Amino acid sequence: MNKRQQGFTLIELVIVITIIGILAAAALPRYINLQTQARIAKAQAIFGSVRSAAALARVNCTVDLAGLTAPTTCTPTAGTTNMDGTAVNMVNQHPAATATGIIAAAQLVAATDAVTISGAGPILIDINGGTSPNCRISYAAAAAGPVAPVITLTTTGC
Repeated sequence: MNKRQQGFTLIELVIVITIIGILAAAALPRYINLQTQARIAKAQAIFGSVRSAAALARVNCTVDLAGLTAPTTCTPTAGTTNMDGTAVNMVNQHPAATATGIIAAAQLVAATDAVTISGAGPILIDINGGTSPNCRISYAAAAAGPVAPVITLTTTGC
């Protein structure tokens, strides 16, 4: 009797595994590059959000100082300003470098936005997955006088 066996030979299996390995080796660098680009885009978006929030809080404080809102809660050196129902702590008419300052103004939430927030003066916002301190937004509060806060973006390690 003739019995036929079915299945793949060892050579066929080795060839298929080799082809899959070559394809994976070609696709992996592209995948890693996409992750880096995504982290850079996220850092740039949060940087823009922090800059916009600082500018809006400054304008809101200026309106408050002009007496156009009641009660006035912002002063030339401290106080708070109300942004969408959130009290934002101010220093020298700009958001303070704290969780109740710029983080509240920008409405950043560490868990939701996949960031790590640390420090106070300057406050540091690290993008999760990046190499700290090379994938970070830094916010230093405004000094006395007509000096804006220092907001920096570093993406070399994203």
